[in-house]
Amino acid sequence: MKLTKKSHACIRLEKNGQTLVLDPGGFSEEDAAAGADAILVTHEHADHFDEGRLRAALDANPAAELWTLAAVAEQLSAAFPGRVHTVGHGDTFTAAGFDVQVHGELHAVIHPDIPRITNVGFLVDGAVFHPGDALTVPDHPVDTLLLPVMAPWSKLSEVVDYVREVKPQRAYDIHDALLTDLARPIYDRLVGGLGGSEHLRLTPGASAEV
Repeated sequence: MKLTKKSHACIRLEKNGQTLVLDPGGFSEEDAAAGADAILVTHEHADHFDEGRLRAALDANPAAELWTLAAVAEQLSAAFPGRVHTVGHGDTFTAAGFDVQVHGELHAVIHPDIPRITNVGFLVDGAVFHPGDALTVPDHPVDTLLLPVMAPWSKLSEVVDYVREVKPQRAYDIHDALLTDLARPIYDRLVGGLGGSEHLRLTPGASAEV
């Protein structure tokens, strides 16, 4: 697969002429979902889910479909009958030629006073895992972990321990729009030095084979 990093939590995967886009939210480029054959959304927060951009992508390609949890699906299913699919933990499906497994149920705790919303992670082709806003550990080996490195709901020690628990071959930073360049060497040193896996970063628009 070809993996292309978009801003923040959005990733594009390409294989056999098909494109799968994960979490094209409001912190990502306006055209992050453009040209997608299939779209996956982990949860309803605006940095992962932008309703207008998803509608535009689905309008532009009448064959494109969306897989997501109920909180997002209910906002789009009436406008795109048969093309918006509700999924949850334990489900498996094929989207644009990619085999996908769903892992997880809840968003990480932001603060005890804030109710937790639902969140799912997607394991694509048994190799690339996008956890959304949670530190979900799939019951399946992960080659490439898309690692949320900076969020209001996490601290760096948890990020390191998450890499240790998942034990991927490599971890690519995502969820990094709020991480300043000043902080990146600190994250690189600690995640790369303590996590036990290869720690990598792609600038928005850059690609790698995974």
